[in-house]
Amino acid sequence: MKRRAVHRTIIVVDVEGFGDHTRIRPNQLIVRETMYRAVQRGLRAAGVRWIRCHHADRGDGVFILAPIRTDKVRLAEALPIALAKSLRSHNSRHPPAERIRLRLAMHAGEVARDEHGATGNSINLTFRLLDAPELKSAFRRAPGVLAVITSEWFYDEVVRHSAVAGAYQRIPVIVKETSTSGWMHTVNVSNDAGSTGARIRRALAWAQLLVRRS
Repeated sequence: MKRRAVHRTIIVVDVEGFGDHTRIRPNQLIVRETMYRAVQRGLRAAGVRWIRCHHADRGDGVFILAPIRTDKVRLAEALPIALAKSLRSHNSRHPPAERIRLRLAMHAGEVARDEHGATGNSINLTFRLLDAPELKSAFRRAPGVLAVITSEWFYDEVVRHSAVAGAYQRIPVIVKETSTSGWMHTVNVSNDAGSTGARIRRALAWAQLLVRRS
């Protein structure tokens, strides 16, 4: 039977340097468990229930399809801030081999399902965004714990209308057969300043309120 494609919000998370030689298996297990807890808490702050998501483990990350009626603006504002806050709290209490920096990609598009799982060009693009050399290079130079990248579509239709739009900058995304642009920023909730920082702090306060209510 032919299955109809459905528009979904796509999230991919990757642990920076997960396979570094300084991490032994117990470190990696702690990193994985912490990543999942942080992602679930971040989604909860954005009003997204983990149990309603399709998700697939990637070893050093996770692939997520949010529920169809997800509030994308709320997701763009609350998820990165709540995620970064969780990471900073974890990192302050753990040795270097168990500290975490994440890359987060967000897009939305048509997703089909077959007997092997979810598929679609929009999923492929989201993974290409995460692998963009410009994103990885910028993140290596940044002090933050989280690098966020979105597709042009997601930025134009979602992020541009949010409180955090001013934090993003456009970068090229040239990976395999993909040649496009994305919008990225690094999140370091303790060091954001100015008008952008004020907007992000407001988003963080909102995320914290949602977490307490959930």
